[in-house]
Amino acid sequence: MLTSLSVTDFLDELASSSPAPGGGSVSALAASLGAALTSMVCRLTIGKKKYSDVQGEMEKVLKQSEELRAQFNAIIDEDTAAFNKIMAAYGLPKDTEEQKVKRTAEIQKATKTATLVPLRLIELCIKALELVKIIVEKGNQNSLSDAGVAALVLHAGGEGAALNVKINLGSLSDISFVAQTKTKVEHYRISLETFTSDILAYVNKHLA
Repeated sequence: MLTSLSVTDFLDELASSSPAPGGGSVSALAASLGAALTSMVCRLTIGKKKYSDVQGEMEKVLKQSEELRAQFNAIIDEDTAAFNKIMAAYGLPKDTEEQKVKRTAEIQKATKTATLVPLRLIELCIKALELVKIIVEKGNQNSLSDAGVAALVLHAGGEGAALNVKINLGSLSDISFVAQTKTKVEHYRISLETFTSDILAYVNKHLA
């Protein structure tokens, strides 16, 4: 599992000539970093007398951010596994007409799965940004820059996932699925941008 590697080993694997892990796993890692920073800000808020009135809310946010971090970590490996399934499908025999039909069907199936993984990542990034908006406004104000970085890497994770969805859609023959997914992605991207812009506007205003 990629998540069991050290940072150095992960980066070495990423920098190798192997196409996986690639941008999809990196997007999930970026999202996980954002969730981890969110949890950190929560923990730097909880127990502080100055923020006693929001402690209950911060505890709830912490629980949610840790749940999201676990999901992001899982996607780091899921994305690479999904890509490997596509490669395996392309490696199926195509000597007979029956084999060609089966191979094409398996490629389409694997590609659709590889599309759904980053699509789910975008959705989760939006949920994570909702939490960042809470901590940036109500959490420990000494950690504003950390919350801002959390928003930035979550935005990057979501946008990276959008790119991975789009590249996979180009290989799918299911016209209805492609159209619906494109619409979802553009809707999600608007949410990503809105949350991130609002968060950074707050951060920069209060750091000035």
